[in-house]
Amino acid sequence: MMIELDKPGTGDRKPVTKLIRVVLPAHLRKLARVAGEVQLEVAGPVTPRAVLDALEGRYPMLRGTIRDPITQQRRPFVRFFACEDDLSHEPPDAPLPDAVATGTEPFLIVGAMAGG
Repeated sequence: MMIELDKPGTGDRKPVTKLIRVVLPAHLRKLARVAGEVQLEVAGPVTPRAVLDALEGRYPMLRGTIRDPITQQRRPFVRFFACEDDLSHEPPDAPLPDAVATGTEPFLIVGAMAGG
């Protein structure tokens, strides 16, 4: 779903805002006090950085849980998926798939498991 923001009749165009679906792992849903999927408005290009900026802006209690607050690097045991692809090692400003940008598919943030 795209929402175009402008003032009718003024010709002033503002960035197109897209409604993005985000799925969080259970422990982050509990921390953010949300029950299910989160929907966020993202202005401009839909990238992992833009989605995480919007997520942390709306849920400030998540700052530092998904990425380091100083370096902005993804935490080691957090993974990003979209459209069945692991995007964890993609650049933070790489565009997300169109299906995520249009809200058809969610952006998944997953807590990786380690051990043997």
